[in-house]
Amino acid sequence: MCPAGKWTIGTGATYYKNGEKVKEGDKITQEEADDLLKWMIENKYEPGVKMLLGETYAIIPELSRDALTSFAFNCGTAALGKSTLLKRIKENKNDFIKIKGEFDKWVKGGGKVLPGLVKRRKAEFELYLEGILGQYSKRELVKMILGL
Repeated sequence: MCPAGKWTIGTGATYYKNGEKVKEGDKITQEEADDLLKWMIENKYEPGVKMLLGETYAIIPELSRDALTSFAFNCGTAALGKSTLLKRIKENKNDFIKIKGEFDKWVKGGGKVLPGLVKRRKAEFELYLEGILGQYSKRELVKMILGL
């Protein structure tokens, strides 16, 4: 059971491909866990992130979308859809300070700050940032930083 009180299996799945919820005592092999994760990412979370980003999807690099997919897998696409994180990204994908602050808000499970979620959100933000910064040349980055 995860800190939020839900039964999980494999890499944190709360349900199976057929929609059945994970319950206490369920067991799967590592191969089944890997297959379930791949299926969930390809069939739910990546399409969910694409839908939520809407027209912004085209200007968000793949690594940054991967960070949002990881977030959606962990928190849910509904939570991402209602989040200020998504709003900030759609307003300005380059507003790193505000976007980092929004990632940093999602570190609680069961009402408590969890070190694993702090680490996860840091990694997701770093992946998001790597994707965005990878779009620009050094000259463009300097101009952005200096506000030129």
